[in-house]
Amino acid sequence: MAAYAIIGFGCAGYHALTAIRDADTESTIDIYSEHPDPPYNPMLTTYYASNRLRYEGMFPFGNSEDIAFTFKANVFSNTRVTGLNAADREITLEDGTRRRYDGIVLATGARSFTPPITNECPEACISMRTLDNARDLKRRLEHGDITRAVVVGASMAGIKVVEVLHNNGIPTTLADMAPHIFPLAAYADTAHRIEKSLSAQGVSLKFSAGLKAIRKGTETETIVECSDGTLLPADLVGLCIGTRANTDLAVQAGLAVGRGITVDPSMATSAPGIYAAGDCCEGCNLQNGQPQIIGLWANAAYQGYTAGANMCGSRQSFSGNILHNITHFFGMDFIGFGDNRIQGEKLSFENKERDLWIEAVRSDGRLAGINILGSYRISGILKNHILGIIQNQYHPIADMQRGILKQEGLSEEFILQLEGGRHGN
Repeated sequence: MAAYAIIGFGCAGYHALTAIRDADTESTIDIYSEHPDPPYNPMLTTYYASNRLRYEGMFPFGNSEDIAFTFKANVFSNTRVTGLNAADREITLEDGTRRRYDGIVLATGARSFTPPITNECPEACISMRTLDNARDLKRRLEHGDITRAVVVGASMAGIKVVEVLHNNGIPTTLADMAPHIFPLAAYADTAHRIEKSLSAQGVSLKFSAGLKAIRKGTETETIVECSDGTLLPADLVGLCIGTRANTDLAVQAGLAVGRGITVDPSMATSAPGIYAAGDCCEGCNLQNGQPQIIGLWANAAYQGYTAGANMCGSRQSFSGNILHNITHFFGMDFIGFGDNRIQGEKLSFENKERDLWIEAVRSDGRLAGINILGSYRISGILKNHILGIIQNQYHPIADMQRGILKQEGLSEEFILQLEGGRHGN
């Protein structure tokens, strides 16, 4: 009887588990997690911290005991894997225990990144990645002694932390070294509209200035020092600058690693019998064919299932994904599809009656990326349209989907532009 290990128990690890059981009902499956919690979505942590989501709502797949029973798996919580022998497919636990497996899935995820700066007040700082981070923020909010805050990092996570603080009546400054909000997803005009709305709601913004240091001010005050010399006082500093893949085990084992663990479309690493999935590994950016970490919940699910299935001998392939983000904050829906670094012809459309704004870039006559402020209902149609263009060069929008786009406020002229201007622009 085969024995498999899954190291890390987030979205990717859970879907690897389901794939193994779909292919093999009798194998031994051991799951190792450094944390006590069952799989949860990191993007929901701010909802829990702000009491908009009950604790139980953090766990879409249920608790660890139920998962273990349903899938006949052994879940070892609070158990750290400290070593990996790739040649023998052997892991070493923190207490020195060694175990060998027929196959291993690395689903170790990612961690918050903080630049190597002087930080005299670590106790005043929080990140927002893990459930422990959410518990920390929740505790500080309930204590009620935060009078002003600074959030460094104009990211999807950063804006959600700003929203939580703002909704608790805490004056907050959002700062970033980038020239505008969501620098990895938003085009400049769309970012300007978001910033205008945030400013109107009382959020202070500080862009084009990096984080230089976090210094001690008065007895209770922390000072955020920016690279341009600006000093921002705060009681709480949110560090939402980005994430880094957890690749330590893979590096120690001699696996091929770029920014994340290197995998092929089957999610196999450079070592036979060892697979990787989720935020710890690279996938393929379908727009340029290059390996890239695409840190999205759905991406982790696809990669995890593919890894688990192939480890058991089932043939599955995941070709990759495009960069995309969908988030709601401060009464706004922002949707971004495609790589916003691609240059080309700019397109824009506004329907003020529907409170809808769309900004897009067309490169070599083909839609390369799109930002939407407003109707999330059109997001699926436009994402599939971009994927169709990548796969087929030209991809017309079907009549039924065209009708939905018009119903949501888009004009026929702009739809034609998104298709590549086949009847005009």
